[in-house]
Amino acid sequence: MYKAVFKIDKMDCPCEENLIRLKLENIENIIHQEYDLTNRILTIIHTHNIKLIETAIAELDLGSALLENAETEYIEQENEDKKQRKALWAVLIINFAFFIIEMTTGIISKSMGLVADSLDMLADAAVYTLSLFAVGAAIARKKKVALISGYFQILLAVLGFIEVIKRFVGIEEVPHFQTMIVISILALIANTACLLILQRTKSKDAHIQASLIFSSNDVIINAGVILAGVTVWWLDSNIPDLVIGSIVFAIVIRGALRILKLAKN
Repeated sequence: MYKAVFKIDKMDCPCEENLIRLKLENIENIIHQEYDLTNRILTIIHTHNIKLIETAIAELDLGSALLENAETEYIEQENEDKKQRKALWAVLIINFAFFIIEMTTGIISKSMGLVADSLDMLADAAVYTLSLFAVGAAIARKKKVALISGYFQILLAVLGFIEVIKRFVGIEEVPHFQTMIVISILALIANTACLLILQRTKSKDAHIQASLIFSSNDVIINAGVILAGVTVWWLDSNIPDLVIGSIVFAIVIRGALRILKLAKN
């Protein structure tokens, strides 16, 4: 058994991780993969033929370099994998539930901030789904899921931007700031719960680390929507809501483009 350590300069989000997983999926001598997105390090436990693995990673043009390839002992930790899967399922369910809640209340309260945040929740749920698909699924199926997810998010975000423009140029009713604040506080609590669930795994696996990053970013976005709600109340204007909505829509599109990149490689 061997442990190969790669430095991959452009591996900084779950999309690059999944891109590499897809590329390595059909290499049979790989036993285990561990991704450290923070330090851009990929560790692979394999049985032989490091050149095949090295070539496959290099073909992705992500700035990879083999740092180490040495003999090692490896014990598969099935219980740890189950714990991680359980955590990913929990954050997936929470994110998808709040996508529905925020989309519904955003439409009713006429808040583009809530609508945009709901799409960010959907984007996160899509990435968690792809992470769960990373084990045991056919490569064609994973690519199909990624394509559908990416295009769907872009479609919704573009429709959101169109609605924002219409509200900027038209005479639009001020959104219900109380709903914005209350729902965003609930979403903030939900994302904090996601952070706690993921932190309890005490795992350095990339799926968990990436999920922690997403949930941390969501907390910041939730705080932004809360601030927008307070500003809407203070100024009696829909402009703060439209500004925060535009920012979050842009974040959603950026994430969707990364998912599409994953699906097309």
